[in-house]
Amino acid sequence: MAAINDLETLIKHADPRLAEGLFVFTSIPGARYGDLASLDPVAMIQEKEGLAMLIDQSTAHKAGLDSGRPFCLISLSVHSDLNAVGLTAAISACLAEQGIPANLFAGYFHDHILVPAECADQAMRSLRQLGRK
Repeated sequence: MAAINDLETLIKHADPRLAEGLFVFTSIPGARYGDLASLDPVAMIQEKEGLAMLIDQSTAHKAGLDSGRPFCLISLSVHSDLNAVGLTAAISACLAEQGIPANLFAGYFHDHILVPAECADQAMRSLRQLGRK
C-alpha cells in the first residue's frame, strides 16, 4: 500500500498495535551509533548529551543501565506519508484529553507512541475510539 497523506484516512486506518514487553529510555554519554548494537535498541537518537536509546527493560537491567519508568510501545499500522500533516497532533490531543503522557516518534513507514506502562490499556482504547469517529 502506498503512503497515506490524508489525515482522516490516516486516523481511520491507524490500527494501533501494542508491542509485547516493557521498554525504557537510557542515555550513554560519549556513545555513538553502533557502539551498543548488541542491546538491540528499538530506536536511537544522537543527542549532545549522549546516545539516547529505547530498549527492552530486561535488556537494560541485564546491561546495568540506568533507566526510568517503563513504557509500552504502540505502533500505528497505517503507512503514513512522511509529509502528512496533523497525525502527530491528533494522536497527541487524543491521549492528552485522557491525561495520558505520550512520546511520539516516526519511522519510515509507521508512527510509534510510548506511553507509561500503567496507561497502555487506556491509550489503546482511546486510539481505537479515535479511529471510529
